[in-house]
Amino acid sequence: MSIEYLKRGKSEADRAEDEATTRAVVEATLKDIEGRGDVAVRELSEKFDKYSPRSFRLSDSEIEAIVSKVSDREMADLRFAHDQIRDFAQAQRDSLKDIEVETLPGVILGHKNIPVQSVGCYVPGGKFPMVASAHMSVLTASVAGVPRIAAATPPFQGQPNPAVIAAMEMGGAHEIYVLGGIQAVGAMALGTETIDPVHLLVGPGNAFVAEAKRQLFGRVGIDLFAGPTETMVIADDTVDGEMCATDLLGQAEHGYDSPAVLITNCRRLAEDTLSEIDRLLQILPTAQTARASWEAYGEAILCESHEEMLAVANDYASEHVQVMTDRDDWYLDNMVCYGALFLGPRTNVANGDKVIGTNHTLPTKKAGRYTGGLWVGKFLKTHSYQKILTDEAAAMIGEYGSRLCVLEGFVGHAEQCNLRVRRYGGVNVPYGTGAPYREAAE
Repeated sequence: MSIEYLKRGKSEADRAEDEATTRAVVEATLKDIEGRGDVAVRELSEKFDKYSPRSFRLSDSEIEAIVSKVSDREMADLRFAHDQIRDFAQAQRDSLKDIEVETLPGVILGHKNIPVQSVGCYVPGGKFPMVASAHMSVLTASVAGVPRIAAATPPFQGQPNPAVIAAMEMGGAHEIYVLGGIQAVGAMALGTETIDPVHLLVGPGNAFVAEAKRQLFGRVGIDLFAGPTETMVIADDTVDGEMCATDLLGQAEHGYDSPAVLITNCRRLAEDTLSEIDRLLQILPTAQTARASWEAYGEAILCESHEEMLAVANDYASEHVQVMTDRDDWYLDNMVCYGALFLGPRTNVANGDKVIGTNHTLPTKKAGRYTGGLWVGKFLKTHSYQKILTDEAAAMIGEYGSRLCVLEGFVGHAEQCNLRVRRYGGVNVPYGTGAPYREAAE
């Protein structure tokens, strides 16, 4: 390929060094939480959030008082977003069916979709209160039918954020904790004296939260690796530099380590976008954060063709991919590695983040190569079952099963099958002698 980098971000080596530091901090912190429980959690909250209430879990009366601070206009907006996200999640849930089929006479196979029994939903909010993340995790878990939903969010400017708490309560959270960072996900996953452990952790977060979820995976399930926000703009000469720059900086403001990448086949657009980014950073109120991300993680890549742009985009597997070209549907048909697509200039990532209805918890760090984002199906476990209804089917399946077990050397396995052959098929296979109709296996 003949791609040209007009701007590069941090090298892979530098990024790996940052990640190694994060891993060490998270490992030590989780070990402390596991060993000292609530005491460690409180110390961490005091250290990082300057917050140490009598109880991190909000009571019903506290929730009511906090939610009452949300204005009517804000509640109406929250309700609108809630409705869009609920409706799409419900449509997804309705598409997931339990099945039962008779694959052979007397042989019944099926599966059931069973909700995870408890989930911990993390809602970021130390720098920006991520109201929408409450909808995305708590509400979607509720639509899936999860019977115990615990939700945690850090204090915002020293207090529970009313809009976040309102979204959690509206979404159906059974427990709400004002607790942030590693201490929140660690407490929900490992359990403490006052917080029962959950079966699944979901929700986005900073690099430390993402790493904590990675290290906790196995002890609990996780939705996906959802670290710092990533955005990519794929554009040709059908749009201008202002739109591309706005869409890149609109996500770069998330944090100091949010990659923002432009891929284009138009040099003029690339140069205009770089100029527009410099201009907008002079007037954007969150420029301090956005500038840090853009300088360290921003990239502008010039390609010769749409095919080349597609190949680069699939290799990056970015979390958000904004496509603004003369062939948006072609990208929809051919993109295979990404978190979510936003097609056409009328669409934008912010709508997906907040209100349009799709889920904004999406794979980062190239995880889009092997998983999609959070959705109602992440809260469901698909469990299979089998039953044999006739003697004839038990004997017939048993004969095949026995021979295949012997083929692998599992004689004890074969005897499970042989017992059914003897009982239901009337074939005498002495215990431990191998498979029925041995000559067929040979």
